[in-house]
Amino acid sequence: MKAYELLFFVDPSLDPETRAAVMKRIDVTIAEGDGKVDNVEEWGKRKLAYEINHLTDGDYTLINFHADPTQIAELDRVLRITDAVVRHMIVARPEQE
Repeated sequence: MKAYELLFFVDPSLDPETRAAVMKRIDVTIAEGDGKVDNVEEWGKRKLAYEINHLTDGDYTLINFHADPTQIAELDRVLRITDAVVRHMIVARPEQE
């Protein structure tokens, strides 16, 4: 299992139930591939560098997790088809002792 981090943001005007559903979907997708979520950091509302889909702010979340490299494509696909997620980025991170 390799270490990864996922950074994504949603529209800050979304209701808490929709936001919780996005987090649940990410957790389920990682768990289905025998992965494990290490840490979730709620960064909160931040100003965007430029307007995206008529949004000037985004509600950011950073997730550190371990997963099999073959499962990253599936997680990326799930995030792309999830309407609530405006943008996301998954990167490999160095193993921390």
